[in-house]
Amino acid sequence: MQKLLLRFTATLAVALTLLTGPAQALEKGAAAPEIALKTLSGEPIKLSALKGKVVLIDFWASWCAPCRESMPFLEKLSQSYKGQGLVVLGVNIDNDVAAARKFLKEMPVSFQVVNDAQKQVAKAYGPPTMPSSYIIDKRGVVHVVHAGFRRADAAKIEAEIKSLL
Repeated sequence: MQKLLLRFTATLAVALTLLTGPAQALEKGAAAPEIALKTLSGEPIKLSALKGKVVLIDFWASWCAPCRESMPFLEKLSQSYKGQGLVVLGVNIDNDVAAARKFLKEMPVSFQVVNDAQKQVAKAYGPPTMPSSYIIDKRGVVHVVHAGFRRADAAKIEAEIKSLL
């Protein structure tokens, strides 16, 4: 019960933080807002530099249980399709980057991860829940938004990516 209450409180905190952003989440057909942050390893990354590639942007947090389920799937996608032009970019919204680093030690990934502690990127995208994934096509347009993660969605997400590559 205590874990459930903690997750609810954390989810509510994110929701309240994101309420100061757009009235609704970014939708299919919208131009993907720029992301210009440094990765956790200190390298600058800009979404605009990835035009011509399919990009899966995944918003996640260390306290998010479904994020733990989605990370291995995202890593598999990254490894399977990076040679065909897929870039997976994790956007961590933890206030404390140390929490993100600890999470990634337990669930390592090879794709790039940025920390959005100031919620600048989260406000621009308006993720409806944690995790939320945005599949961006080669022109920089949002193809689809996935709110949450369920294992049953994995095949659909992979098919959407394959259709854009």
